[in-house]
Amino acid sequence: MPRPKKTAIPIDAPERRRLPILLRHAWYGLNQTFRRRLAHTGVTPDQFTTMRTIMENEPGGLTQSQLTELMASDPNTIASLIERMEKAGWIARTPHEKDRRAYRLKLKPLGRKKYQQVRQIAIALQTELFADWSPPRREQFLENLAQLAERCRAVAEGGKCK
Repeated sequence: MPRPKKTAIPIDAPERRRLPILLRHAWYGLNQTFRRRLAHTGVTPDQFTTMRTIMENEPGGLTQSQLTELMASDPNTIASLIERMEKAGWIARTPHEKDRRAYRLKLKPLGRKKYQQVRQIAIALQTELFADWSPPRREQFLENLAQLAERCRAVAEGGKCK
């Protein structure tokens, strides 16, 4: 006996999963779990992300505006974050070679040491979260999420999705 055809559920139907709330729950759960696991180190999730982003962009270093864009944050939040990390001795600001108003951000030895300590916690958490997924499924999920993030950015900037 043939199966009855399923009708498409409208995008705003109450029984449909909602993208914004799912992303919010995923982000909140991830951030809170990571924050708890990092508590004993004195590093916050945003500080770890800052250190990782700077490390990934060596040896040239990043400007504060580049870091703001890469972390998908706002300039005031990044400025405050950098100031606290500089006071902690984790980051150095060096004058930009061409723009007298800008600085290059680089990790200091203490920042590198903190990063390596916290990196192991981050790897363990990500490994735990993806434990039941095959490598292809994990990579496909991350690719889809990256594409979604890019589409959201494009739409926010007034562009069209490709």
